[in-house]
Amino acid sequence: MLVKVIDIITDDEMHKAAWELYERALGEMRSLAVQRHLMYQSEFGEVMLDQRIEKYLCYSDEGVLVGLATFSNDLSAMPLISPEYFQRRWPELYRQHRIWYAGFVAVDRDSRSSRALLELMEAMYNTASSQNGMIALDFCRHNDMKRNMGRATERILRRFAGGVMRAERMDEEQFWSYEFPEAA
Repeated sequence: MLVKVIDIITDDEMHKAAWELYERALGEMRSLAVQRHLMYQSEFGEVMLDQRIEKYLCYSDEGVLVGLATFSNDLSAMPLISPEYFQRRWPELYRQHRIWYAGFVAVDRDSRSSRALLELMEAMYNTASSQNGMIALDFCRHNDMKRNMGRATERILRRFAGGVMRAERMDEEQFWSYEFPEAA
């Protein structure tokens, strides 16, 4: 597998392949998470053209796009997060642009997916760790509870880091419903 890092996707065919991969890999989250975790196609297009956001492309040995991730240390470029949170919490790292946010990591669900995921994660780890930075990302409850993504990601990154790293849950949001089926 080969991971390429590019700053913009303008080619229509590549853009189409990236959108289709994003939808195949993550589309189910539209109905599994209360808060919107996926971009609309128009937002996706804007991100693919935003030079502040690096696109990590993972290709199979046959040249097929099997993984895609977005990664940036310009937190104002990342949709759906609050840069002010990071600025308040880690002012020095923020000022030095050493906080990297992974907007999403999408891999095809086939026999190559775990390898593609590891390749993308290692490439992003290498970028952030080479600057003594940090990586931030989010998981919805479904992915954390059903797929154990928080702990799995921690184990993988700890292995890349030779055991030298800290991990913490930054925030958590709860969504409640109150139903009154027979309230009369």
